[in-house]
Amino acid sequence: MAADRRIVIENCAIATVDASDTEYPDGYLVIAGNRVESLGPGRAPEGLENVVRRIDATGHLLTPGLVNTHHHYYQWITRGLATDHNLFDWLVALYPTWARIDEPMVYAAARGSLAMMARGGVTTAMDHHYVYPRGSGDLSGAIIRAAHETGVRFTLARGSMDRGEKDGGLPPDFAVEALDDALAATEETVRRHHDASFGAMTQVAVAPCSPFSVSTELMREGAELARRLGVRLHTHGSETVEEEKFCHELFGMGPTDYFESTGWLGEDVWMAHCVHMNDSDITAFARTGTGVAHCPSSNARLAAGIARVPDLLAAGVPVGLGVDGTASNESGELHTELRNALLINRLGAHKEAALTARQALRLGTYGGAQVLGRAAETGSLEPGKLADLVLWKLDTLAHASIADPVTALVLGAAAPVTASFVNGEQIVADGRLLTVDEDEIARATRDEARRLARIAARD
Repeated sequence: MAADRRIVIENCAIATVDASDTEYPDGYLVIAGNRVESLGPGRAPEGLENVVRRIDATGHLLTPGLVNTHHHYYQWITRGLATDHNLFDWLVALYPTWARIDEPMVYAAARGSLAMMARGGVTTAMDHHYVYPRGSGDLSGAIIRAAHETGVRFTLARGSMDRGEKDGGLPPDFAVEALDDALAATEETVRRHHDASFGAMTQVAVAPCSPFSVSTELMREGAELARRLGVRLHTHGSETVEEEKFCHELFGMGPTDYFESTGWLGEDVWMAHCVHMNDSDITAFARTGTGVAHCPSSNARLAAGIARVPDLLAAGVPVGLGVDGTASNESGELHTELRNALLINRLGAHKEAALTARQALRLGTYGGAQVLGRAAETGSLEPGKLADLVLWKLDTLAHASIADPVTALVLGAAAPVTASFVNGEQIVADGRLLTVDEDEIARATRDEARRLARIAARD
């Protein structure tokens, strides 16, 4: 660890989210370079050298940075549409518009999505981008550039679709790729952008969109490609009852069995949603170490159902939280998903015993790091881990009378972010981004949303 630059944070409550759920009512943390050097109760050790900054964090809770495990950034410029639809009807309504996206639109939408998450405590983000219309430009490069500018740790799940309308799929034919083209473009993206080293700021996963928008060949060959290149695999799974019916009709089996038959279960795989899973499905995920990205707000917005998160956790399945695309979760914020995950799961079979506030925080931090394959680097506050962390202000009107800071964070109103650090660098101060101009991003996303709407209406 670099010792030529230390930042000391003191006088705050700390939730480490380590294996023992260690917490300090009043503690300190020392950042050395891009790592957590030490932390504990009380004041920081005396005599630390090269301290460039001391932060008096009285009235704050310090946690690991939030980790987002499922998103579609391009949807930032199609928010507020088809608000009373289920998933399939929503897709049918929006695919004709999404099929018109181009590089400037995707860059603006990625900046908006990333800015909203980062100012709300996300330090590790991902994007599952799977719409690559012909002639639309370097969409993957635009997304990665936006993440670099924002300053977050990032995984691009390079998606693909090869089942268009003529093959019984939902997207227009010109918005899907041929099988070989999708595989070649995915491999090129991995080779150009994936960094496998400890502390990498950019990684790439192989991510065909979903069983009903890609061929079996793309699923199978995509899995083979990912394992040959040594990267992770991501897709949508078991999101709706319609999807389950589709899999039975087309493949003669349910989604989980189909995934297993195509090589899509394993410790290097995570699925988005996983709402409609039976006991044998959960057992298969647990047996293979397959992860889940739980997206409570999107599942509610599209009336998809309530994922069996307590049962997944009890079985030992890695589970993280996801924003999902902002055409089905218009707020685009992950810290609100802590609360929504807890509340929505308590409407399920386990009722008040479904999730605790600390389990919700774990889903949004360490659980997400597990799902992205980065639990050795981030997701908890421990010496040697990356300095990805957030200071939440809990001494204002909204939270001051809640004695337990974790309960205040999870069940209270959305807490202000006083400071957010990624890789030891501060990217948020007093709720505002330091790396990009939020007002300029707002103008650009509005302009690109209007341009897309005009193009879609004309076509």
